[in-house]
Amino acid sequence: MIFHLKHIDNLRKLYVDQIEHLHSAETQIAEALPGMIEKADDPELKHALQTHLQETREQVSRIEQILREVTDKIEPKKNKPIAALLAEADDMLADASNPAVTDAAIIAAGQRLEHYEIAAYGTVRDFAEIIGEHDQAALLSKTLEEEKNADSMLSSISSSANTRADRAA
Repeated sequence: MIFHLKHIDNLRKLYVDQIEHLHSAETQIAEALPGMIEKADDPELKHALQTHLQETREQVSRIEQILREVTDKIEPKKNKPIAALLAEADDMLADASNPAVTDAAIIAAGQRLEHYEIAAYGTVRDFAEIIGEHDQAALLSKTLEEEKNADSMLSSISSSANTRADRAA
């Protein structure tokens, strides 16, 4: 079923709207990650960010596949919460005064992004199941698991990174 949104008056239309917002989110994150990778000092953090950049690019492709199936086009939309989180990340990174603190700031910003994505993907995956889009729900579940793994990886790196940042003071 392909249609164009004018009013969000049912779950399917809300689902499409949220998928469009996730496309914007993933696109913005894919654009921001190279800068974070460049600023990261810790090799493990750098590697985790590089891995997640590749995953994010695949996630954009999955979202575009879903959008082509449900709307036959990709409408440009701006995900304002992600834009705000990325602006906050830029501020933290600009204020960081040494590499260890920069790494801690990157992790903090990354986890904020991951938590937003985990909530958003969990919601749209549930929407997809309810409206009978089981193949799309499977794609969204795959992305949800990747986001949870990225958050877990950042958590595992944060202990040592935060300790280094504390010692830098």
